[in-house]
Amino acid sequence: MSVIVEFTIEKEDFALGQAFTGAGDVPIELEEVVPIGNTVLPFFWIVNPDQEGLEASVAESGYVENLVQLDTLDGQSLYKATWTGEHEDLLVGIVETEGTILEATATENWHFILRFTDHDHVGQFYNFCTDHEIPLHIERVYTLTEEGLRGRMFGLTNEQREAIVLALKRGYFEIPREVEMEALAGELDISQQAFSERLWRGLAKVLENLFQ
Repeated sequence: MSVIVEFTIEKEDFALGQAFTGAGDVPIELEEVVPIGNTVLPFFWIVNPDQEGLEASVAESGYVENLVQLDTLDGQSLYKATWTGEHEDLLVGIVETEGTILEATATENWHFILRFTDHDHVGQFYNFCTDHEIPLHIERVYTLTEEGLRGRMFGLTNEQREAIVLALKRGYFEIPREVEMEALAGELDISQQAFSERLWRGLAKVLENLFQ
């Protein structure tokens, strides 16, 4: 039975996170990591990035190269980059232990949800992180039971789920609207843009799961 591992890691302890610091204090979502030969190719979304700052921090980091902007949609930009292979980072550990990234998002810190085929692979991943002094903060480790599957069937991040629930409770979807997005963002102590990104990307995931 597959095993789910949820954890957080501080930006400065995640090499890819360090490389992206120039984008500014904006939400980032790691969409996919594709292994190619001896390296990995990460794809990621950034909301309203500082393009010049991002390019500068990537160049200075030494961890990634060939940064390419693929698409831009409603203020969100999709990028790909090539891992240099010169650093045994978290991404390398995930690939080497055959983990699958279900969710990986960053606001203040990075939050990951990974799936492994069994507990042996979880142990290999933990040993990789220990051997390379990668400080994870493990939140949950659990098997994908039916109950767990129901709770995560839409693939929402914790932040997206929080934004949707808050909007429902405060009457954001009522007619007439009972609260504005600015007020909801204030309750979570984030920017209106960050709240909007969480809300609408979360709703898009729900609709995709329901109708596709």
